[in-house]
Parts: sequence; C-alpha cells; structure tokens
Amino acid sequence: MTTLTAPSPGFGLGLRPAHYAALLETRAPLEWLEIISENFMVDGGKPMAMLDRLRADYPMALHGVALSIGSTDALDRNYLKKLKALADRVDPLWISDHFCWTGVGGHTSHDLLPLPYTAEAVRLLVSRIGQVQHELGRRLVLENVSSYLGYAVSDMTEWDFIRTVAEEADCLLLLDVNNVYVSSVNHGFDPLDYLAGIPAARVQQIHLAGHSTHDDHLVDTHDQPVCEAVWALYEHACRLFGDVATMIERDDNIPDLPDLLTELARARRIAAQAVTAEQVAA
Repeated sequence: MTTLTAPSPGFGLGLRPAHYAALLETRAPLEWLEIISENFMVDGGKPMAMLDRLRADYPMALHGVALSIGSTDALDRNYLKKLKALADRVDPLWISDHFCWTGVGGHTSHDLLPLPYTAEAVRLLVSRIGQVQHELGRRLVLENVSSYLGYAVSDMTEWDFIRTVAEEADCLLLLDVNNVYVSSVNHGFDPLDYLAGIPAARVQQIHLAGHSTHDDHLVDTHDQPVCEAVWALYEHACRLFGDVATMIERDDNIPDLPDLLTELARARRIAAQAVTAEQVAA
C-alpha cells in the first residue's frame, strides 16, 4: 500500500491543563501530544509559555474545532492567519480539524455539526479544503464527527462521502474510532462497513475516547474511559490501517496522568498484537 501520510510518531494524549504539572515534573512515556489549536492562537502569555516549555520535550499536533470547513460562510482569513502563525511557532506533526460546520450567517453554534452527504457538499468541501491547504502550505487532516440525526437529502454513506472528499481534495484523515461507534449505534449501521470504506493510505491519526449513554442513543462526551466495544473496533482498525499515530482524548472527569497512561498502554498492546497477527497471516 502506498501511503500519503507522515510516519507515525507513536502514542500520545491530548494536552490538558490538569496534566501540566505532571508533564513538567518528569518525562512521561508519550511520543507526542495533541493541543487544541484555538487555546493557543494568542500572541503570548501563560498558555504560550507553557506550550514552549512542553514543546521542548514532546512533538505536537494541532487539532482545531473552529475551522468550520463545511460552512457556506466565507473562510475566516484572520483565523487562518493565526493558525498558520501557531503552526510556524510549533512546527506541528500535522494540523487537523473536523468534517463539520460550526455556524452560518456569522452565528456560531459552539458545536461540531454534521454535514449532508451529497455531491454538492463534496464540491463545497473540496474547494474549501483546497483553499486552506494553500494557505497553510500542507495537507489538512480532517476528522469524522459523531452525529445524532441525519439529513433527508443525503444520498451516500458517511464513509463514501469522507473517502470521496479526501481523494478529490487530496487531504488526510483523522479516524475517531469512538465517533464511528457512537454514530453506528445512533444510526444503525455496521461500524466495520465504515472502517472498510476509509482509504487506508490517508489515515494519519486515530482518536480514542469515551462516551455516555442516554436512553436509546450515545453521546460523544469524552468523560469516560474507552469502552470495550470501542477497543474491539480499534483492534480491527489496527489490522486495516497498520501503524497509525493513536491518542486518547479526555475532556471531562479527567483522571490523573498515570491512569490515562495505563489506558494508553492498552492501545499500545492492541496495536502491537494486531501487527503481529497480520505478520503471521502474511
């Protein structure tokens, strides 16, 4: 398989203030950290001082939540200018955001809203991704979001949509395995069909996270450990996509760093076992 991605740096965590002290105290067994871009798109101050200190020990990836690549509003050039300035300072492994829109008509929803899976939406995204990649001077990495409702106008599956956009825009993918599982339960599709439809050569990164159960649906809350069903799906993803950078997201009920490192060690074991199994099968 010809890959388009950068080599995997290994296993990481999302950088959160709750872990600043522990990360500064001793070098943790992490190959990299992911930072929320918008938290550091500032000129200076304590956030940037902390970022500079940690960056000396850990390579970093930028992960945004406000690009709104799927909106029909014009791209925010000031946002892109700040994002590029942050990238120039951090020299990130890659820059990612989401297959979503976050607002329209100048109004922001403060949520990652799913897109209709149509040819018209494909054309919109391909054009906008091209503009962003030109501004940043690198391929953009885009993540699948969890969803709770669908669009009546959608005429393709989410995985067909993502594959088509990625190939036509020549961008890379961040596969959130938890989001695949959450959406599969909410919409009743087979998550293995989803993984099979993703172009392996474009998968730059994998997210693992926890979710919450609400009556007959799941919500992507990042406040729980990774569940057994998501671990099983991650194992399948490892067999399909091979050596891909993997990290755990935790945004609420954040445990101490050693507890998260223990959870991340499970991801390491699963990935290593999947590679061994594939080598034996070959």
